[in-house]
Amino acid sequence: MYKYLFIVITACCAFQAQQASAQQGADNSRREEWLRYMDKIARPVIQNLAEDKLKQNMPVLFSATIDNKESRGRVAYLEAFGRTLSGIAPWLNIEEGSPAEQALRKQYRAWSLKAIANSVNPKAKDYLEWRGGQPLVDASFFTLALVRCPWLWEHLDTAVQKQVVTALVSTRGTVPVYSNWLLFSGMIETFFCKYGLPYDAVRIDYGIREFWQHWYTGDGMFSDGMQFHMDYYNSYVIQPYLSAILPVVSKERRGYEGFISLLDKITKRYAAIQERMISTDGTFPVTGRSIVYRGGAFQHLANMAYTQKLPAELTPQQVRCALAAVLHKTMEAPSTFTQDGWLNIGLYGHQPKLADFYITTGSLYLCTTMLLPLGLPPADPFWSAPAAPWTAVKVWSGEDMPADHAMDSH
Repeated sequence: MYKYLFIVITACCAFQAQQASAQQGADNSRREEWLRYMDKIARPVIQNLAEDKLKQNMPVLFSATIDNKESRGRVAYLEAFGRTLSGIAPWLNIEEGSPAEQALRKQYRAWSLKAIANSVNPKAKDYLEWRGGQPLVDASFFTLALVRCPWLWEHLDTAVQKQVVTALVSTRGTVPVYSNWLLFSGMIETFFCKYGLPYDAVRIDYGIREFWQHWYTGDGMFSDGMQFHMDYYNSYVIQPYLSAILPVVSKERRGYEGFISLLDKITKRYAAIQERMISTDGTFPVTGRSIVYRGGAFQHLANMAYTQKLPAELTPQQVRCALAAVLHKTMEAPSTFTQDGWLNIGLYGHQPKLADFYITTGSLYLCTTMLLPLGLPPADPFWSAPAAPWTAVKVWSGEDMPADHAMDSH
């Protein structure tokens, strides 16, 4: 049995290595593959909103246990847009790439500017829902995109910028849930802070201090409010948001130095944990709510690679290979997309029973956040270094390596 298992694993690893080897060369085909996935996922959302046809053309599927179909349906479009834009924002912000990539980026930049304009224009068919509970969530993903991509904000017409501000100010009427939702309000105010607009420092500070002083549980993970949940919310929201908020606010206000130092250790430890959760075939533990966000479960690991803050024990190329395995597993499953190219509810294909009560078609587009490393230029080692096995592949092929240990932050 063990001999058979070793043969299977060795064959899988050899196949992956062969694929990676085939992708070497000047054409940087491994990056082109990621770009193809990005285009397949993002194009229906960004192009339709740019053409003022998102509400017309996007099907809105619901969880079987949806709590309020009418309300969830109205905000599904902002969900799809905010989440998609937050994932492709780093790529929109750079200039490098092949002529084909640059042409694609030019098109997406034009679409994104028009999509933003339609989303905040009360006269547009695709004027989006900005007021309410769920809109607070996805307005924050939209502002995360603008923080990640200054190019977008700087190239919006002044009139559109004013409409963006009006839409975002309207979210202040929503009191966030006492959980990771505090960071949604904080992210919106961080956007204001970054671009020299009036902002509410308390809404930022409150979320930071709750996670810093009360909600760190140890070994690289925070609880989501008062209780710890074994899910992926440290990656869906908590650690990427804290990592985006603190560099902005710390330039304006003192007092966060201690947390910045601690957070650096926490995020590195959690990145190491996330990398170890990716199995040899790109699968990962199916645990916790929102599992239908697919590769969004690894936003944190992708963000650490993109910001070049991976822990010393992880090379960029092994993280690339691990994330690519997840990308293949979740995006190539049968029925992942509808016939018209929209995401179906599920983790591996169409699995509507996996959806929580708040899930719609729009929710699913958080999966774009695993594509954050596209914001690194092609020459970066993440893309240019030869393929390398990640931890699961090393261990399950018989390689000896140091044991894993918990991190004691004290």
